Amino acid sequence: MSMNNAKVTVQKQDETHIIDIPILRSLFYGISWLYIKMTGWKIVGVLPDEKRMMAIAAPHTSNWDFPLFMALAGIFRMRIRFLGKHTLFKPPMGWLFRLLGGLPVERETAQASGMLKTAVKIMCSKEKVIMAIAPEGTRGGDGKWKTGFYRIAVAAGVPILIAFLDASKKEVGFHGLFYPTGDMEADMAKIQAVYTGKIGINPPA
Repeated sequence: MSMNNAKVTVQKQDETHIIDIPILRSLFYGISWLYIKMTGWKIVGVLPDEKRMMAIAAPHTSNWDFPLFMALAGIFRMRIRFLGKHTLFKPPMGWLFRLLGGLPVERETAQASGMLKTAVKIMCSKEKVIMAIAPEGTRGGDGKWKTGFYRIAVAAGVPILIAFLDASKKEVGFHGLFYPTGDMEADMAKIQAVYTGKIGINPPA
């Protein structure tokens, strides 16, 4: 995994997660189930019993993907971590993103290598952690996947948890774990094949 000189700083913060607080954990669980029921989605699959995982979620075509996948995390009581631009963590909603597992990152260059290095450091320093990334990057992307999640998983020595949504069936859940072999091209093809036929909330025209 190549790491250049891009400097990415994770701001100092309280690492308390919503899952760590019993009353909030119960509230998060209840709100998550209510959201799933009210929107008509169905949960499929099971959460693997692994302490450290790199989680990916796709397809990413709508702003509604985030609350849907967060509801999935709430139902399974997942203590996830995700990297986000530091501006998201400013008032008035910054406290919520932190509580849900967000890690504010301040990028001093446009290069992605520093971001990956930071994610690997976080994963290697925790006994139990689920780092979550949308491999397609932004919802308005060109459909090409970023390879950062794969490089993080290989460098940290962790499996990849494949999460998905399928608007055609209104299903959201887990496909299972994928263990990287180091052959990125072949592995990426296998991972992406899992999403064949799965339709996003706002699929491209």
